[in-house]
Amino acid sequence: MKQQITEWNKQINWNVVTEAVDWIIDQSIAIQQIPAPTFNEEKRALYVAEQFKQLGLKNVQIDSLFNVVGLMKGKQKELPGVMVSAHTDTVFAQEADLHIRRENDTIWGPGLGDNSVGVGGMLGLASILNTLGLQPDCDIWFVANTREEGLGDLGGMKAVFAQLQAKIKCVINLEGMAFGHVYHAGIAVRRLHITAKGEGGHSWLNFGRTSAIHGILDLGAQITRITPPQSPRTTYNVGIIEGGQSINTISTEAGMWLDLRSEESVTLSKFEQDVRKIINKASKPNLAFSIEVVGDRPAGSISPKHELVQQAMEALEQTGIKGTLENGSTDANVPLAAQCPAVTIGITRGGNAHRMDEYIEVTPISSGMRQLLLLTLATTNA
Repeated sequence: MKQQITEWNKQINWNVVTEAVDWIIDQSIAIQQIPAPTFNEEKRALYVAEQFKQLGLKNVQIDSLFNVVGLMKGKQKELPGVMVSAHTDTVFAQEADLHIRRENDTIWGPGLGDNSVGVGGMLGLASILNTLGLQPDCDIWFVANTREEGLGDLGGMKAVFAQLQAKIKCVINLEGMAFGHVYHAGIAVRRLHITAKGEGGHSWLNFGRTSAIHGILDLGAQITRITPPQSPRTTYNVGIIEGGQSINTISTEAGMWLDLRSEESVTLSKFEQDVRKIINKASKPNLAFSIEVVGDRPAGSISPKHELVQQAMEALEQTGIKGTLENGSTDANVPLAAQCPAVTIGITRGGNAHRMDEYIEVTPISSGMRQLLLLTLATTNA
């Protein structure tokens, strides 16, 4: 395997990749300029589908969730294929200012790194393969999937993986700013929307009645005093607090959104039960709590010694970078939970993800595409 990747590295005309960087950046910015908050990815999907067609991909389709799928046919029809995926949705609202600013080697723009450059890199892969005339032995399914962020709950990947699972042997997932890292494990995530309902009333006349806001604040304080297991690593976060009618009204309803994560599903399940016990004990006369599960990301992993992980690390090493193995919550959780080998790799480096001053670095893109091309060749050639 190592020798094979080394030989490709020697034989490929890497000027083609270097020359493609500006096009990839242009594509990434064009994608970033199309608003695509989770559940509203249609316009971005239409743009990506048109690019798929221009790149010569076959059977280009957009499904009901706005996933875009295109096929690059392999030479040997009997071989299982490979999926290359990148999510199109963003955390930013429809009306967000998507202004781009470039200075030397850095480009700023909300959503550019997460994950427009990931999608741009996927388009770049198809373009480079075409330019080099490298038809893979097996099919490559290019997937621009939706609903990765927030309450999307990996819904796009869940749907498209169910569609393609029988046709593929592995998944290469792209997260724009993850260059230098190889994610081989997906952590388990549970998200709860906890609602409190109280009596309510006037803050002066009815002082002493149960307040939903007071109840949710007290519950949140109790949850934040929990010490989660350190091994396997387990975390929690109260991301949103909501409720109330006015400053002088005892609230009748309030809520909070709770994110729970762990490296192991069993540990996460036990931790969630501990949280639920606290919630149940917090209920009192005229103060009721309810729980809705709004997110359930499955866990899964492959060994660092797995061939796919080793191929990803070796491809990265060919760029002069010693890779770091990681775990996290990405679209790769879905295939990993189904025992389908998957890794997540990056196109470049950057920072401030999910902030308006998010940025990417230009220079690493050439190396990121080099790793992606070598890994793709390693997985698609018999």
